[in-house]
Parts: sequence; C-alpha cells; structure tokens
Amino acid sequence: MTHKVVFRPAAENDLIALYHYIATNSGVQRAEVYIDRIEQACMALADFPLRGTQRDDLHPGLRITGFERRASIAFLVENDTVRIVRIFYGGRDFPEDWGDN
Repeated sequence: MTHKVVFRPAAENDLIALYHYIATNSGVQRAEVYIDRIEQACMALADFPLRGTQRDDLHPGLRITGFERRASIAFLVENDTVRIVRIFYGGRDFPEDWGDN
C-alpha cells in the first residue's frame, strides 16, 4: 500500500532554512540539488514508511531516519499517511516544541 506523504509546516520551514544555509555557504545550485534529494528521500517513505528507528521516547509513533549522514528526517505514520514532522541538519538537537507545528 502506498502512503500519502505530507509535510508539516515546521518541516517545510526546516527545508527552507536548510536551503538558505547551503545556498549562502555553498551556492544556489548545490542547495537546490541537496533539497531535491532530501525531498525525494521523504517521498520514498510512501512505499516503505516503517524505515528508520522508532522513537516513542520523544513522541508516540515517531520514527527517525538518517539522510546522507548529515540530516535526520522525523516522521509519523498515521493510517495511510506519512507526516514529515521535522528535518534536522548537522546534528541539531530536537527542540522541546518539535511536534507542535
């Protein structure tokens, strides 16, 4: 069964911030390519949503999968939907309010 992938606003903001960070430090083209790859990784969760490590200690049902050893994708699987909750880059800690958006 293929799931629908939905990005929460906080995850969308994470991608925008990451794009700006990479564009500023490494150029627009590199930022575009990286963001495209991370979005593709998120969309691939539609076919295999139970990847990654389950982190019920942070939130019931939360799963986290790594991306290219630099980013972590935090998501929830709810019925036929994968909700991308946050995308953390460069070893950032999970904020206390990570799931409120």
